[in-house]
Amino acid sequence: MAEAASLKPINWTNAVTLLSVAILVGTELIGAGAAAGWAIGGLFNLGETITHALEGILILAALTGLYYFLRAALAHEPIRG
Repeated sequence: MAEAASLKPINWTNAVTLLSVAILVGTELIGAGAAAGWAIGGLFNLGETITHALEGILILAALTGLYYFLRAALAHEPIRG
């Protein structure tokens, strides 16, 4: 309980900015990962199963990139404080 009382209040301007950036960048990265998997699968005629697997792998890579991007964004624009 003492830890919760010592936390600084939420800076809603920073929180909304980070949420907006997460939605924008996340949508772009996931879309690019899915499109790249679809394009590579179609270009090399890999078949439906391998193409979907490639799309999934690239989407997971995009989510990993989004995670590290948001960690860096939180370091520069903290929500609390």
